[in-house]
Amino acid sequence: MSDSLKINNSGSKPRPLSPHLQVYKWQLTSLMSIGHRASGIALSLGTFLIVIWLVALAAGPELFSYVHQVISHWFGQFILLGFSVMLFYHLLNGIRHLSWDLGYGFDISTVYKTGYAVLVASLILTSITWLTVWFN
Repeated sequence: MSDSLKINNSGSKPRPLSPHLQVYKWQLTSLMSIGHRASGIALSLGTFLIVIWLVALAAGPELFSYVHQVISHWFGQFILLGFSVMLFYHLLNGIRHLSWDLGYGFDISTVYKTGYAVLVASLILTSITWLTVWFN
């Protein structure tokens, strides 16, 4: 018998010692935590794009024109849109985590309300930002 299985005293079917992904029920809190870490990684990688843009800006108009063409392409715009969503999500979820560090918002209803608020506010702030860019 595998070491990861434990036989209980009643002689019933052995059960795993820890939950497995096949039986784990995903919750908003776990998804928000994973999302916060993933958005941090995405922002770190996206910072390289900002550095490339700044280097192209400093290198002169020829290289900057090329980088601008890449960024202006639909795929470049999609990457920038994703970067801005991750930026607002990570910012707002970080503020949520800071409030937890201060001891506020630990009851389960507040955790879920603030979790949904972070998701909605991230989308709203991203929409406002991109609408401002497109219409100015």
